Amino acid sequence: MTTFTRRGFATTMLAAPLMAALPSPSLARAPQGAVESLTPLARINVGRFEITFLSDGFIDFPFNLFTGMPADEVEQLSAAHFVARPNGVRRGFTVWLIRDGDQLILVDSGPAGTVSKTSGRLPAALAAVGVDPEMIDAVIVTHMHVDHIAGLVAGGRTNFPNAEIYIDRRDVAHFTDPAKAAGAPDLLKSSFATAEQLVKLYPRLQRIDGERQIARGISTVDLSGHTPGQIGVRIEDGGRSLLLVADMIFHPAHPGFPELGLLFEADKAAADAARLRFFPRVADEKALVAATHMPFPGLGRIVKDAGSLRWVAADWEYAE
Repeated sequence: MTTFTRRGFATTMLAAPLMAALPSPSLARAPQGAVESLTPLARINVGRFEITFLSDGFIDFPFNLFTGMPADEVEQLSAAHFVARPNGVRRGFTVWLIRDGDQLILVDSGPAGTVSKTSGRLPAALAAVGVDPEMIDAVIVTHMHVDHIAGLVAGGRTNFPNAEIYIDRRDVAHFTDPAKAAGAPDLLKSSFATAEQLVKLYPRLQRIDGERQIARGISTVDLSGHTPGQIGVRIEDGGRSLLLVADMIFHPAHPGFPELGLLFEADKAAADAARLRFFPRVADEKALVAATHMPFPGLGRIVKDAGSLRWVAADWEYAE
């Protein structure tokens, strides 16, 4: 178990608001586009932990990016769930900030402008809650796709210089393998390049094995399949828990269609098998989960309904 260096949490940390303030009537008369600068924020409590959901932007996944069914069927399925757009399915990039007293742990770091012109908002989101990157004690990386790691190295810099970095050793081995990088499809080239840069910039990177305790009440969970070493993060205290599940679920219809995948998954069969195990288990546990790419803030549960499984968004407006 790790004890982090004690550093004071910013006194400007927002104590009450759970989401960026709605525009005032005067703002409604502001130039078009002004509202887009608002930073979406959400926050819940799990025992002594405070978890803040931060947005690093969004992207539209084209229907042909999905695997497991033809693109036209993905479009129909998306339309049935009211998430079909002309350019595909809009997915967010959520990053999680965990506060435990004056310890700050970040889970993932967003795409930092690498895959979407709307991304790169994490620094502003952290600033909105009074957090400087130097204050982060640890960063847990769920997996080494570029949209989860680019914020660590954006601008070719060590952006979280005081943080311990935790990544599953299987992902580190996979994404720093020159042979795999050379044979990777174009969709994954940036992930391999960014992973190589990350390892160079963070020489004290901690390569961890699937499941371990990072700090009291914070542990990693093996969710491998989407990548060889994808992990989740379980937060537990006071009889409550939250599971940050990364890319285990990325479409509202997913629980009923675990075969739905993405072109850049490392092993489609392994990813499908992982989802087949995962969805029923969290439904049985009635687990509260948060997913990176579900509509912000991506908080909900998988529930059993007439012999099938479905996603139900959870209330998040109120600290629990």
